[in-house]
Amino acid sequence: MNSSRVKICGITQVADAEHALACGADAIGLVFYEPSKRAVSIARAREIAYAVGPLVTVTGLFVNASAETVYQVLREVPLQLLQFHGDETPEFCEQFERPYLKAIRMRPDLDVVAAMQPYTQAAGLLLDAYQKGVPGGTGATFDWQRVPANPPRPVVLAGGLSPANVAEAIAATGCYGVDVSGGVEASPGIKDPTKVAEFISNAKH
Repeated sequence: MNSSRVKICGITQVADAEHALACGADAIGLVFYEPSKRAVSIARAREIAYAVGPLVTVTGLFVNASAETVYQVLREVPLQLLQFHGDETPEFCEQFERPYLKAIRMRPDLDVVAAMQPYTQAAGLLLDAYQKGVPGGTGATFDWQRVPANPPRPVVLAGGLSPANVAEAIAATGCYGVDVSGGVEASPGIKDPTKVAEFISNAKH
């Protein structure tokens, strides 16, 4: 049994969050990156976070945000986990005194283990497909054989995952968790209920 943890990212509506949890999601992701089609306002994020209850990991995603921006969100939105998708240093990530995921974009020439090494205090490391100029949500996969067998921190796999390939991805990598956004959408920011249910079921069985 895989029983990988599942995070549904890019949630923009309370109903989508509630459906994801009803299907067995362990975490939801709220995007605080304005260029993204899945970005949410602080007010909407707060509404979603309060709707999902206390035993769900509500995650805030940031891309090269200022420290003040992160603190502003934290004052308003009850986030359990921070996710940094830009060029943030370990020192930047650690200053908020919250568990955090650091995204590592899998450039073809990247030494994955070396890229992971500085983030010893991270709750986990999220490996995402690389596309020049795009910090995530590319819909592309990368070679899963590049996931280290003994990573220094738990690995969350992202990048081009869908109901069709998630079980294979987990089997190939032994990853701690999977993170999906575009692969379960009807349109950017709007989840497809059937795809969400299938993705979670395939990830956990």
